[in-house]
Amino acid sequence: MEKRWHILEAPKAKTEALQEALKISPTVCRILVERGIETFEAARRFFRPQLSDLHDPWLMKDMDKAVDRIIRALEHKEKILVYGDYDVDGTTSVACMFRFLQGRAAPECLDFYIPHRYREGYGISRMGIDFARDNGFSLIISLDCGIKSAELIGYAAGLGIDFIVCDHHLPEDILPPAIAILNPKQADCPYPYKDLCGCGVGFKLITALARRLGVPDSEVFVYLDLVATAIAADIVPMTGENRILAFHGMEKVNVSPNHGIRALINLSKLEGELSIMNLVFMIAPRVNAAGRMDDAKKAVLMFVAPTYQEALHYANMLHSDNSDRKEADLSITEEALAIIETDPALVNKKTTVVFQPHWHKGVVGIVASRLIERFYRPTIVLTLSGELASGSARSVPGFNLYEAIHACREYLLGYGGHYAAAGMTLLPHHIKAFSEKFEEVVSATIDPALLIPQITIDAVISLKEVQPSLYRILQQMEPFGPSNARPVFLARGVMDTGHSSLLKGQHIRFSLRQDESLCNGIGFNMPEKFKLLESRQPLEIVFTIDENEWKQEKRLQLKVIDLKPSQNN
Repeated sequence: MEKRWHILEAPKAKTEALQEALKISPTVCRILVERGIETFEAARRFFRPQLSDLHDPWLMKDMDKAVDRIIRALEHKEKILVYGDYDVDGTTSVACMFRFLQGRAAPECLDFYIPHRYREGYGISRMGIDFARDNGFSLIISLDCGIKSAELIGYAAGLGIDFIVCDHHLPEDILPPAIAILNPKQADCPYPYKDLCGCGVGFKLITALARRLGVPDSEVFVYLDLVATAIAADIVPMTGENRILAFHGMEKVNVSPNHGIRALINLSKLEGELSIMNLVFMIAPRVNAAGRMDDAKKAVLMFVAPTYQEALHYANMLHSDNSDRKEADLSITEEALAIIETDPALVNKKTTVVFQPHWHKGVVGIVASRLIERFYRPTIVLTLSGELASGSARSVPGFNLYEAIHACREYLLGYGGHYAAAGMTLLPHHIKAFSEKFEEVVSATIDPALLIPQITIDAVISLKEVQPSLYRILQQMEPFGPSNARPVFLARGVMDTGHSSLLKGQHIRFSLRQDESLCNGIGFNMPEKFKLLESRQPLEIVFTIDENEWKQEKRLQLKVIDLKPSQNN
């Protein structure tokens, strides 16, 4: 699939001023300016994130109300239920809050609750509130959910159950009747940083509680590895407080991780110093698999386990769930691709909507993302859930998927989501009409350019700049994530040396030169590009800089993302 290349441009004056202040590579200064880092002080905070730079938790609206209500519950030995979503953000949030309250509440006065994905669905459930009622809980602390549950929280209030909502999703016009709502995205919340994940909001509540109770910060920072895992999994911007929390959370992951994280690291066979990407691609999928394939409560039990052996017991269950998830994901993706590729009418659409009644509900969102890798367009994957069709939708960057689905609401029984992802239910006999309407709406509203993948390039450089000194500075830009992606470079006028090769018919081992500079590289899953190398013409290559270790020797290599003939050729 051809890709669009978008080269970022940083104002020359700002780049030169920053380079004068920092005395480092102009290329790095250009990248920093592109990311809004324009002064020595901003660069210092970026490269040396300090926990002391975290904002005061009391700045968050309703923090005083939340802390007062929890303190009162602890003092009067009320029963507290910690309630969270079934994904990584939700389960880590619950684990942090539960562990903090464990040392301050009697065992019989504290429990946690994770709704079952299929029996209860996302967020606050009536079953969960009834559980609280039947077991004498008078306070529920919801984490990573609750902001959209006004009716159910009103139902709880009628039962004499108070709610404290900790959430980071966009509030609706009607807020739930909770004792306190902690959500920096509230229009009237003065909290300076708006992009915390759910676990981050819960962490701010723990911080405020600790200060009121006279608990030292060291007893709060033990949860930073769980917070970093949530930040990694929830794909929130790697800026501001998220960067500080993730930076120090990764230090804890590599020095003294939570028993559950350590068990998953060992089962994943990860070695050496871990990066945030290891959490994204190895740890998070195993935690999410619990809720996708079975019951996410065991993810919380793993994170709160008092011993490594107990954590390993639950981690093995998650590992098994993830194996099942991968098997289901692979088989459904293959079936979905076969449905599309054997029907020319489906191939040539601007949307993908596929349905099979036997597909596993827990992986349809993942399959939608896989299909976008092949057919780059808004995608919906549906399956049968009871007597209803239900499924997940994923978008391409820049297109508002939720609005498109909203425009098709006449065929839906229920739907929800946001700009990039959504879920829906409908009657099976409405699938065809819904598919046609969705295609009509997307075709009429999407910019055709959005149907071509875009690679954002940070800087144009020469191969002679690919040096250990540059790589060391780039490594200090970790942890990478949204709004702080691993820098992507473009080099022009590059030639194949004649020693490049195709590995397993699928991956390219590059051997490249530009003037007198030589570089080796790897390009995964791009066999169709090999003929460009064989043509021995000047090329433009897009890449990141990586490190390859072979027989205990480390060397820099290019991780090639795309290439095309030089425009000046």
